[in-house]
Amino acid sequence: MSPEMALEADMLPDISALAIESDEPELPIEADLLPDISDLVIEDDTPVDNLISEKQQRLLTEPLYSNPSALANRSFLLAANAGVFYAVRQPPLVPDVFLSLDVEVPQDWREKKNRAYFIWEFGKPPDVVIEIVSNKEGNELDSKLDGYARMGVAYYLVFDPLQRLGETLQRSFELRAGRYQEMSTAWLDAIGIGFTLWDGTFEGKDDRWLRWCNADGVVIPTGAENAERERQRAEQAEAKVAQLAERLRGMGIDPDA
Repeated sequence: MSPEMALEADMLPDISALAIESDEPELPIEADLLPDISDLVIEDDTPVDNLISEKQQRLLTEPLYSNPSALANRSFLLAANAGVFYAVRQPPLVPDVFLSLDVEVPQDWREKKNRAYFIWEFGKPPDVVIEIVSNKEGNELDSKLDGYARMGVAYYLVFDPLQRLGETLQRSFELRAGRYQEMSTAWLDAIGIGFTLWDGTFEGKDDRWLRWCNADGVVIPTGAENAERERQRAEQAEAKVAQLAERLRGMGIDPDA
């Protein structure tokens, strides 16, 4: 997204009457103190880079919605290619995928203020950001890493399926004292979920994918995988019933009687 998406000076809120130091508990920002976003461009229709990224993004977003218990049934927002506005004088960052816990999309998501992730509206930055590398111009380990640190994102993951940045497929970072420190594991302890590299087939494409996993390293299944497992269980149950019926017939007992 382009730099003109930053808020102009005349779009900033008037904070002259706002108390900036107080011992009182924080209160929600009054509506008349919020930035005016009426002229702000929040969607620029830039297409996703490639088919690999598009499929990988969906493989990271759909499973958690199909398995909310993976996040202990906490409310969350998980999105791909949506702008995250974190400061009124700065353009947004647009993660390939981000996860924000304990938030909900407002009911009227047609309103402009609800169609992008404005940190001042949701009250917090995303907890996890994932970038999928498609070329060397993305600056995933440079300006983007610094930008997400300034934003306050707790965990930052870089997945490099085409190995544009080197031989390492996946790198994980945790925010500590305002700076990212690389992790030796992809387990996000503060959230209770992790990532793993998975060799398998997704929507007809056999490849190595980045996937959410539990503490045992078991991937969080997609809705289609859940349905397939249920189908297999039903078939196994039917086969056992058929075997039992055949044994009863061999004993001279009619199983249908």
